[in-house]
Amino acid sequence: MGLRLKIIINPSSGRETAMADLDSILMYLSGAGSLTRADINYTAGRYDAVHYAEQTRKDEYDAVIAMGGDGTVNEVITGMMRGGIDIPLAIFTSGTVNDFATINGLPQNASDFARMLIKPRYIRIDCGKANEDYFLNVAAGGLMTDVAYRVSSDAKTAIGPAAYFLSAMKDIPSISRSIPVKITANGKTLEEEIIMFMISNTRSVGGFRGLMTMADVTDGVLDFLAVKKMDPVNVVPLLGSLVIGDHLRNENIIYFQSDDIMIESDSPVDLDIDGEKGSALPARITCIKKAITLIVPDKEEPL
Repeated sequence: MGLRLKIIINPSSGRETAMADLDSILMYLSGAGSLTRADINYTAGRYDAVHYAEQTRKDEYDAVIAMGGDGTVNEVITGMMRGGIDIPLAIFTSGTVNDFATINGLPQNASDFARMLIKPRYIRIDCGKANEDYFLNVAAGGLMTDVAYRVSSDAKTAIGPAAYFLSAMKDIPSISRSIPVKITANGKTLEEEIIMFMISNTRSVGGFRGLMTMADVTDGVLDFLAVKKMDPVNVVPLLGSLVIGDHLRNENIIYFQSDDIMIESDSPVDLDIDGEKGSALPARITCIKKAITLIVPDKEEPL
């Protein structure tokens, strides 16, 4: 019996190559005699993928396929978590940054992805929750963390990752602005002036692949990183530390791991949730351990 797939796809993702990739995946599976059913759900606006995923019938499908950028993937896992849809998830990213897929070695080539579906390996991975928002990769706030949703879809499609960096550059003159926060985790409370914070489930954030050096999607904790208020002259040395992965030694970095983090502030701060605007502080961020079954490549058959 072949695979029964529910496919949720953002057709405009990845310079609009998503549809061609989908055709290639389905042709490969059909040619291999490994496809029985493929129900395709196309997103046209925000929350469409949440709706499609949430209404998945668990007894009708062998897997849910999320095709798109980080935002589409976030909506799919949100719908699955809200709907209690505990069936395997496969992620084919065709967006601009693709943090989660890149750092976790998921195939980004159609034929490799199809082969993974035919011979899958399953792992249980953690999911983050910030207030009522779910995230697979990161929840963040402060300077530069809103870049992903400030950049238009057209700009992302036209110039790719450069769109993020061009938008982020506008924030550099504001580096002296800070956020007073109260952070409670691991039985301790810290009050600090910071310019940004990130709580991540994986090592890669915003294309910086080694930003969260200790993160692992299966370890049952989230990684917290914050940058303290600093003199603008110290920004360049910090960026240099980030490039070489030595930033945890920097005196302006706060880093720890926890499965339950509370962040409060007297200043208005919106959260960025996997590249989309989420709720605001105060926020309780928790790790839902082994929440999702993820399909990954078989180690015995490298792609």
